[in-house]
Amino acid sequence: MIRPAELIQRKRDGQQLAAAEIRELILGYARGEIPDYQLAAFCMAVYFRGLSSAETFALTEAMIESGDTIALGAALGRKAVDKHSTGGVGDKTSIAVGPIVAACGVPFAKMSGRGLGHTGGTVDKLESIPGFRSELSVDDFISQVREVGLAIVGQSDRLVPADKLLYALRDVTATVENLSLIAASIMSKKLAAGAEAIVLDVKVGDGAFMKTLADAQALAETMIVLGAQAGRQIVCLLTDMDQPLGYAVGNALEVREAVATVRGEGPPDFTALVHTAAAHLLAVSDLGVDEAEARRRVEQAVADGSALAAYERWIQAQGGDPADDALPSAPVVVPVLAPRDGVVTSLAATRVGVAALRLGAGRSTKADRIDPAVGIVCRRKRGDEVAAGDVLAEIHARDAASADEAARDVLASYELGESVPTRRSIVLETISG
Repeated sequence: MIRPAELIQRKRDGQQLAAAEIRELILGYARGEIPDYQLAAFCMAVYFRGLSSAETFALTEAMIESGDTIALGAALGRKAVDKHSTGGVGDKTSIAVGPIVAACGVPFAKMSGRGLGHTGGTVDKLESIPGFRSELSVDDFISQVREVGLAIVGQSDRLVPADKLLYALRDVTATVENLSLIAASIMSKKLAAGAEAIVLDVKVGDGAFMKTLADAQALAETMIVLGAQAGRQIVCLLTDMDQPLGYAVGNALEVREAVATVRGEGPPDFTALVHTAAAHLLAVSDLGVDEAEARRRVEQAVADGSALAAYERWIQAQGGDPADDALPSAPVVVPVLAPRDGVVTSLAATRVGVAALRLGAGRSTKADRIDPAVGIVCRRKRGDEVAAGDVLAEIHARDAASADEAARDVLASYELGESVPTRRSIVLETISG
């Protein structure tokens, strides 16, 4: 039997722990045998001393072992793929990527979380669709992927329960921002969910958890190593989150934009990310195609309508109504007008996300209820020229008072200048194992 205090002391002093020691510590905590205060001390020791690659993998494996796992490949007889984002403002990418990948003949299976704070969750967005069921049993989840080619469901409570406990503890002990702990948290959930090839979208910038490209690169490389150690194929896209992704921020608004993108009518930056992520997923699937052929198939699936048909089959399979007019709309829409002529030099993602949160599009606490209809549509983005009185954005609100408050916040998130800023790609870098 391990002595937690001894492990804490050794990690505090910079020593490396054995995989078996980390396993016993994490599983003991998950069973309630080790108290919060000792795991909090362990997390603080890790925060300052870090974990080696071997220790990080041992932590990931222990968290996976704390709950159920899904053997998708064995159940499907195919190589299933998944996509994960580290979270951003206006990030509805999976809702568009999934149908495109499925239309190209690759099983797409995703368990997704809910949003907290200024970054929205995929499940919350999908639940703005009337009738959509995000809770499926594991058997139903696998059956739907087999029959429809696609399922996105809420995270099972039995999948990596140790991570849920550990994350809640890190959140209240100022130990969230550690590379190994972040990577183990993300990868334990992805590996337990069973996909054999995964594209990870690591957001970088104002509206992201990773503020610098160097930090995002380090996180991506750590997750790629964890994936390789587990026998999974990982591709990491480092993507720009200095401004909102696409135009729409808010649940039903984002679903509409995702569907428009599946039809080939999406915003340029969002379309570029969706096509890139989908192409990488096809390239790491069992289709045996390179990235150039994968991108050609992605574009064909959008152009010929097969991606839209896959979206409609998927939503109907999970009880939802895929019709555009079935989505809820806010009763109050207020424009945000440009105060003068100029060029949009920046659009602060976090400010826009917080404004949408205050409208009711997100949660400040897990108990908060989301209003699926409200949100913000950013009609002008970085590099766009505007004249005084042009519409910068639209506020979709429940009432005039909240709309006016959001309009002031969104206007403050825009900076207008005289010269066009340097254009940059939505995908800043691609890193693969």
